[in-house]
Amino acid sequence: MSKVTIDSNGRPSADAVRFYYVYILRCSDGLPYTGCTDNLRDRINRHQKGNVPATKERLPIKLISYFAFSNKYTAFNFEKYFKSGSGRAFLKKHDIIG
Repeated sequence: MSKVTIDSNGRPSADAVRFYYVYILRCSDGLPYTGCTDNLRDRINRHQKGNVPATKERLPIKLISYFAFSNKYTAFNFEKYFKSGSGRAFLKKHDIIG
């Protein structure tokens, strides 16, 4: 069992907690892009710099929503759901995508 370090504010240290993010971008063509990562800030920067083939020709992009998970398999399954017909319908119903 691993030991969790607590900081001076009583929170687990950053290296003790790992999150996986499912994110939704709006691209310049008006269409959404859904992805999954364990480093949201870096991944968005890579998209913005044109270093991600799927969005390179669709710049600029804008982050419109993201969801954090403590389990990577749950995150990957959630991303897969958003890419399905019912997942896209959910996003439209809740005005996350147009």
